[in-house]
Amino acid sequence: MTDLAVRLLYIDDDIALARLVQRRLGRRGYVVECATSGQEGLARVAQGGISVVGLDHEMPDAIGLDILPALLAGADAPPVVYVTGAGDTRVAVAALKAGASDYVPNENGDGFFDLLVAAIEQAIQKAQLRRERELAERQVRAARDRAELLLQEVNHRVANSLALVAGFVQLQKSCLSDPQARAALEGTQARITAIAGIHRSLYTSGDTRSVQIDVYLTALLADMHSAMASHRPDAFLVTADPVLVPTDKAVSLAVIVTELVTNACKYAYPEGRSGSIRVRAVAAEGQLSVSVEDDGVGFPGGGAPQGTGLGTRIVHAMASNLGAILHHDRQHTGTRMTLTMPL
Repeated sequence: MTDLAVRLLYIDDDIALARLVQRRLGRRGYVVECATSGQEGLARVAQGGISVVGLDHEMPDAIGLDILPALLAGADAPPVVYVTGAGDTRVAVAALKAGASDYVPNENGDGFFDLLVAAIEQAIQKAQLRRERELAERQVRAARDRAELLLQEVNHRVANSLALVAGFVQLQKSCLSDPQARAALEGTQARITAIAGIHRSLYTSGDTRSVQIDVYLTALLADMHSAMASHRPDAFLVTADPVLVPTDKAVSLAVIVTELVTNACKYAYPEGRSGSIRVRAVAAEGQLSVSVEDDGVGFPGGGAPQGTGLGTRIVHAMASNLGAILHHDRQHTGTRMTLTMPL
């Protein structure tokens, strides 16, 4: 016995058989309505309330295969059980390919009604499972969209907060007369600005999982050039492939580039010399190589670091977190530092 709420529409021009289906399935708890043509069946389905459709193949106005696509065209169309002639497997296969949930051969005897009921129950279960799966997928998509929207808002707020902190550091720096203290705060401001730029890139691009490194590096170098109160080079030049870098790696990479560019600004071109600082990012074979170079006085490497050495320690710590290799090209005129990391 099935649920009384299940309503079957049986489409068949054989009125006697349709009435027999109505009686036999009515005894099993189904509510059965009959339609004698495909157009009549389509009109009834359009009214709603039909749980499942039984569709005969042979009808005078059109064969069932002509009606089947229209029956299944609605957004919440009921499943269709196709009724074929005995042994007509080609028609059955065509019906299944066209979207029918199942088929039943029209044979004499009670076996036909047993098969019809079994096919109807299976079709209803499959339709219910499909609806539940589609509902779950919609809920997952909605939850993901909400999470991404919230994450964008978080990145927006973090970027604004970090920009505010950088502004405070700038104010503090302007109140100091000690050159070393001012330089230390300038470095701190640059690091904060670099991380803020990552979060700004995340909420403006709409992608919270990755950062397009060419766009970000261009914006970062523009910010640094504007913020440099001293040791400003003639130009910052950026050449980068349009590569997406995961967010967590992009933060460490941004800090490294900031430190290397800051060091180049401080030491590459002493008073009286001019030149540019160039940043390149090239992706190949699953790796990203980012280089910062200048044509200045050069840095021999080794020995005691210039300044406090904090920038050097930060660079090596961040490179270690990335699993990256940091290379100093001693053959280059000036200084060239290259970071190679897996993507």
